[in-house]
Amino acid sequence: MTSPDAATDAPLPFNLTDLDLKILNQADEEYTPHSWKDLQSIIASDDLHLLTRRPSQLRAYLAWTTDIKAKYGSMLEYIFQERLHWRSTDSTVRPSNLTPFVNARDYKILLNDWPYGCEKGIWHLLVWMKTRLPVSPEDGRLTEEGRDLVEDFVERAFRRSAEEEVEEGKKGDKVLWFKNWTALQSMAGVEHFHVLVRDVDEETIEWWTREKIGKMEEA
Repeated sequence: MTSPDAATDAPLPFNLTDLDLKILNQADEEYTPHSWKDLQSIIASDDLHLLTRRPSQLRAYLAWTTDIKAKYGSMLEYIFQERLHWRSTDSTVRPSNLTPFVNARDYKILLNDWPYGCEKGIWHLLVWMKTRLPVSPEDGRLTEEGRDLVEDFVERAFRRSAEEEVEEGKKGDKVLWFKNWTALQSMAGVEHFHVLVRDVDEETIEWWTREKIGKMEEA
């Protein structure tokens, strides 16, 4: 396994923001994890480049990504084979239905193996999709139609089981979501978006992901 420190001297396996590069020179003790209020503000203002990982996690992620690419040829093939268990042809997968979220076989909810640096009690999940969401061709940001599709799914799949109040002004107390635009994506080859939740128990996380927490930690 490549050491995390060595990975920072090698060609980077994915794009890093200026803030990421700064964090690589920090110790974990100098890092301030994201609070829920901080996450709400960053997502509401669409300042997604401000989302960061702990220094040790970022270095480990760089090293791990480099090793995975060497072993599988690409991160995409690793995700398809080991995490999603989706059969791919030429690094693409075929959905059962072209409309997002219509068929449960066309998406999968998993814990993020490399979550952002958040305060304890905040879970970071990913919703992986075989279908593509409508985005702007200029920068890859979701269109209004795309945002409506995701929000409707998040309400059905997460907000209700998290027992979050969904009236106007109440959304975001337990569940937040966002989709990185193109320049921030380290895994652009397969559609996905991020979901952050708090005040939910492990049983709920396991029900969403269909995986045991212990198994996920060993993956």
